[in-house]
Amino acid sequence: MPSNLADGRRAVRVWLVRHDLTPATAWTHLRALVRADELWLALLAAVTGVCSGICVYIMDFLAIHFHYWFFALPKLGEGLSEQAQIEPIRAIIVPILGGAVLGSMTWLLAKYRPGNFVDPIEANALYGGKLSLRDSFIVAMQTSFSNGVGGSVGQEAGYAQFGGGVASFIGQQLRLRRNDLRVLVGCGAGAAIGGAFNAPLCGAFYGIELVIGTYSLSSLTMVVIASLAGTLVVETLMNGGAAPLSVVLPTHVPGYAYVLAVLLGTIAGFVGIGIMRAVTALETLLRRASVPVWLRPILGGTVVGLLGSITPKVLASGNSSLHTELAVVYPFAIAMVLLLMKSVASSFSIATGFRGGLFFASLFMGSLLGRGFGDLAILLPVQNGVPIGFYAVVGMAALATAIVSGTMTMTFLTLESTNNFSITIAVLMAAIASSLTVRRFFGYSFTTWRFHLRGESIRSAVDVGWIHNLTVGRMMRKIGYITYESAELETFRQEFPLGRTQYVVAVDADDRYVGLVYPAETHAPGVPTDQRVHDFLRHEIDFLLPQMTVKEAIQAFERVQCDVLAVLDGPETRHVLGVLTEQYALRRYSEELDQRRRELSGE
Repeated sequence: MPSNLADGRRAVRVWLVRHDLTPATAWTHLRALVRADELWLALLAAVTGVCSGICVYIMDFLAIHFHYWFFALPKLGEGLSEQAQIEPIRAIIVPILGGAVLGSMTWLLAKYRPGNFVDPIEANALYGGKLSLRDSFIVAMQTSFSNGVGGSVGQEAGYAQFGGGVASFIGQQLRLRRNDLRVLVGCGAGAAIGGAFNAPLCGAFYGIELVIGTYSLSSLTMVVIASLAGTLVVETLMNGGAAPLSVVLPTHVPGYAYVLAVLLGTIAGFVGIGIMRAVTALETLLRRASVPVWLRPILGGTVVGLLGSITPKVLASGNSSLHTELAVVYPFAIAMVLLLMKSVASSFSIATGFRGGLFFASLFMGSLLGRGFGDLAILLPVQNGVPIGFYAVVGMAALATAIVSGTMTMTFLTLESTNNFSITIAVLMAAIASSLTVRRFFGYSFTTWRFHLRGESIRSAVDVGWIHNLTVGRMMRKIGYITYESAELETFRQEFPLGRTQYVVAVDADDRYVGLVYPAETHAPGVPTDQRVHDFLRHEIDFLLPQMTVKEAIQAFERVQCDVLAVLDGPETRHVLGVLTEQYALRRYSEELDQRRRELSGE
């Protein structure tokens, strides 16, 4: 028997070598298949979805056990925020100690791994989908721990980061094209969100709207495949996945309720802007007060712990409370107090360094806003039996849209979570009203707002990285002709007769840029011959720098109204590196735009 087994193994090795299928060549063949055939890319999307589902399961497993161990919950698997009461000393001490651990981790990372972690949206917008798997793992573990010690944050940022990081790693190993890699990152992040909510369509549109940034038939197909795979994996590993929301909803929505839904969406938009502004204000206050980075999570944990000792509903993401108490009718005052407490806890958690996002938290806060709104709506004379759960669900979708963005994402999340499609139009109208309010009065989602504060001009995940890569330094040409500003005009005319060149770069005795000279102007009739080049200089203070993007270069050409500009090494040294013409910059910009269009359309 051993001899037969050895002979079989030897035969397999011989067959593989004969067909040139060694591990190295097999990997090369796989790369070629994925790049050449969309069917293989679809299979890769499914594999990515499976990996993302496993990532979600790992993070949920950790967070659930952290809650059980740290807060002494009566039963493993019960949600932290659904508890009626937590032992006050635990509710206070656990977030503080957890903040101390997070502060130490932040200090160590700042020392040994400086710089910001790139998330999937930023990776797709600027870096062609390239994410670090190591960084993604660190963010995912920090997120699970932050949620596990009671930080008022959701795990959705970690889900998307982990899933997107694994997808990017796979795609980079296969050397996918830029657009294919971006789509695969959207598949990973979307599958993770779909699996977390047991809502594959929500996950698919999360990947499209928030991570990829543009719709196309080919990319939507891939993300849907990945999201379905991720959802099925989470359902299998977690024995059914997330349960649907338990809420009483109308089978028919009366006409006046649509008007109230739009009003609630508008209010939710302003509430979302207030929460995002609050996070920024707290971060600015801590920075100006010179609070050390290791101390900030401790301060945040103290605030969260004190609020958590009053009610556990402010702890963690609030997702479990959303599932158990969505249909509970809170009096207006209690709903608003809970909304305020949760907003304060979430703002302090994010601002002080707890890892996580506001997706899950915004759903819970939106439900509170909706319930408070519904408590007032029943006083209207037109009210005719619409249950308060309707307003809670509409408010949930509206506030999440305001903070996270993604109108279709939140609409599908609501519909898949409630299994009720009679409220589709009302939810969509509220989400659109919320989105328009935020765009009109703020202009950013929570993620893109934080990019803006860091100096990045990112409004979505639409690929603008190619603009950053297409710099003046890459496009400029070598200097064709050069002269000194002190040269006599007659000498200049002899050296540069009409028709030889349209422009000449002029420098001083130290070879510093002083301007451009147009030979046509020097050869004009009636020009005195006793003048010097200095008298014909143009664009003395107008120039380009090599790090400028093509978009900035085009704007410079429009501002100074000229066809060519010199490229200098810096405004102080003013040494000429080359020249760039407006015509060439526009051509390269047009070529790159056309390339992006072809990639999106699948041509």
